[in-house]
Amino acid sequence: MAVAQRQWGITPSISWTPPSDFDISHNEALIDELKSQGNYEAPSETEQKTALLQRLQRIAIEFVKQVCRKKNLPQATIDAAGGKIFTYGSYRLGAYAPGSDIDTLVVAPRHVSREDFFNYMPLILEQMLPQGAIEEMKPVPEAYVPIIKLVISGTDIDLNFTRLAISSVPLALDCRDTNLLRGLDERELRALNGPRVADELLELVPQKKTFRTALRAIKLWAQRRAVYGNIAGYPGGVAWGMLVVRVCQLYPQATGSLIIEKFFRIIGGWNWPQPIILKEAEENSLQARVWNPKIYPSDRYHLMPIITPAYPAMCATHNIGHSTKKIIIQELTRGGDIADKIHAGRLQWKDLFTKHTFFTKDYKYYLSVISGSKTKDAQSSWSGFVESRVRFLVQNLENQGSIATARLFNKGFAREHHCRTEDDIHAVMCGDMQFQAANVKTETTDNINDPRHNAAAQGNADSIATLNADGEAATNDSEHFALFTTTYYIGVELSQESTKKLDVSEESRDWKDQQCRQGGYRDGHNFLNITPTRCYDLPLDVFGHGEERPVKAKKKVNRNVSATSQKRDLNAAGLEDLSQHQNGIKRRRSDEQTTASA
Repeated sequence: MAVAQRQWGITPSISWTPPSDFDISHNEALIDELKSQGNYEAPSETEQKTALLQRLQRIAIEFVKQVCRKKNLPQATIDAAGGKIFTYGSYRLGAYAPGSDIDTLVVAPRHVSREDFFNYMPLILEQMLPQGAIEEMKPVPEAYVPIIKLVISGTDIDLNFTRLAISSVPLALDCRDTNLLRGLDERELRALNGPRVADELLELVPQKKTFRTALRAIKLWAQRRAVYGNIAGYPGGVAWGMLVVRVCQLYPQATGSLIIEKFFRIIGGWNWPQPIILKEAEENSLQARVWNPKIYPSDRYHLMPIITPAYPAMCATHNIGHSTKKIIIQELTRGGDIADKIHAGRLQWKDLFTKHTFFTKDYKYYLSVISGSKTKDAQSSWSGFVESRVRFLVQNLENQGSIATARLFNKGFAREHHCRTEDDIHAVMCGDMQFQAANVKTETTDNINDPRHNAAAQGNADSIATLNADGEAATNDSEHFALFTTTYYIGVELSQESTKKLDVSEESRDWKDQQCRQGGYRDGHNFLNITPTRCYDLPLDVFGHGEERPVKAKKKVNRNVSATSQKRDLNAAGLEDLSQHQNGIKRRRSDEQTTASA
């Protein structure tokens, strides 16, 4: 079907050529591969989510009415108050996988506050949902954007809240109306920004079906290649979505498969830091801060700026650093080479989605950033705070002349350990796995999706301090006590000039000390350490099915050279050889290997 030749985006399109028979066949092969990868949910699951959202809409209206009644407002005000839910994120964009959560925002009129949301909404949910439907409910009022984490009949719901400075929120309300932003504080504006951006993206794309197919593929590729996640310094789901929108604007009639081919070449060859902008800037009298490097010096430091289309325009990729930019471009180039070979029939679509090799072959040396706490609740917030700060350690390492690349893996590994003594704790915090609980599976932070962890990772130090609550250390009949850790891995590639020595002790110590002065850190209850790890000393649980841990190469001994000069000076360099440790730990405490609690 022909599409009217209007201009999409801020520049004219590159091509309006309709798809050929080959393009259509190529696109069908892509969709088949996405289905075989489990990227589409069953129709019954879609229907279940639709019905659940309809029920949540009725609950939102009842919630607003009950709050208005509690405040003795006139009946006419109660009847007109309304209330509406908006979805955003991957669900709203229509590019979500089975089991994905639904980001949902409850919008209420000015009579309803955040405190009302947490005081009344949990009880109303229990009253209006079928008995037993709520499998999990975790309110997190301390989060910067208030949230209630729910699992309802097997569906994960992130229920956020905001209020508008108006007396009535009708079902026909269009969240893209900029006038709705008047009178909102920063939290309220941020909450409303999610659905506003999602709705704008869908309006700015020529063909929604093509966009959704391409976005499914790009998200799957980014997740498999470990270049996904804003907190770790990579584009998040919405940022990747904005990039796909821009390529769709340049090829309005292309199929999803052709968009992917063009995507890798256009975005991989983009002239950064020239920003990706999807529409002309919106003039407004609200005087909210919008992304503008000509006015705001901090905006000039964004390396790969991708600008949200909804007012106020913001940079969705401000966390990207020099190393992550380098990795992203490398992966885009690799993806483009594979896409070209798929087009030529020399590879298949499944080859685009092969898993990363971060742990199996990419690096010889790693830094293990280990956060730990004596209670699970405390660790949820402490690990989230540490996750939000690891990228600053990476930036410090990037400025160290001996390092060519410092790549942060985009997930943390959560473990439970059973200790008896303070020495056991010290061993665990230096990477020793002998105390790891055998009956507790290691999980990655994205799979846990803990709302307190996420709130801490996205919040600030003041709010995180309230999350790190007092608690008794977990014990069992054997007089063990539990230590909960989350480890983040940084792959280190050395520069050509640093073949003899690398010293990261100062960067590690300064960063560690800085984190322990904020973030709700409690001495003796929270722990933080940075320990060097060789590739062949990585824990087995970081490797997936079918992956093998690298093996230490056997070297021939030159009897004419001293043993000291045969090996690299890792000890003084801050990359200490863990093979020297007894049970994986060297008892001597050095500057770069002392737990923060010591």
